[in-house]
Amino acid sequence: MEEESHILVKPKVNSSDDDDDIEESTSTSTSQQPQSPTRRRTTAVIITLTILFVIIGAILAAGAYDTRANSSQPDDTRLSSIKATRSIKAVCAVTHDPPTCVTDLTTLDSTNLYDPELIFNLTLSRALTELVRISTLPKTLISKSTDLRAGSALRDCVSLFDDAVSQLSQAIEAMKSGEDGRILNEEKVGDLKTWISSAMSDQETCTDGLEEMGSSDLEEVKMKVKVSSEFMSDCLAVLDNLEKILNLFGKKLH
Repeated sequence: MEEESHILVKPKVNSSDDDDDIEESTSTSTSQQPQSPTRRRTTAVIITLTILFVIIGAILAAGAYDTRANSSQPDDTRLSSIKATRSIKAVCAVTHDPPTCVTDLTTLDSTNLYDPELIFNLTLSRALTELVRISTLPKTLISKSTDLRAGSALRDCVSLFDDAVSQLSQAIEAMKSGEDGRILNEEKVGDLKTWISSAMSDQETCTDGLEEMGSSDLEEVKMKVKVSSEFMSDCLAVLDNLEKILNLFGKKLH
């Protein structure tokens, strides 16, 4: 029997394919590795800066729009303040101490004090407030005094101060608007002068009486009534020059 010969065929190894598989596996393995912390931080910073720039840009754009919108509208508050300051200076110019008058009035909420009549009314109110504040002074001094003659003069001051308060109160009442909305007219100005002058006379009569009696309280009373007297003097000065002041603003006394 013929002996069969067996030839063993060694399978061909495709080294090229294997290398490709190895490279692909290596690449896949590499791509699946997590990013390093440094790279993640860099990415986060870039994203944050981008968002920040967008926000800043939006804010600047909104601000520019708001500025344009505001510039197209008149500044009513500023104009009112300028007008009020002009009125205050015109009124204070006739007082005994214009700089102090301007300072005192402008420290108040003066944006509405654009009318000389309103400024006068405010000055009159301040005079009454100060007079009421010191009206109890004679009674206080009486309780401390041991001088009978001085005590008599102080008792006169009590009634004189009460009358002064009454006179200025009438003036304040007269400054209320009439039915036609007007405040001052020639007749009312005359009445105001009478009431204010009477109140000033009451204070002067008080100090004259204390001086005549040689009271040791004279200087204190003079010092206390000084402020209210100056306010009332300013009121009279404004009334005396009211027509001239009103003319500066194109107004006339009714």
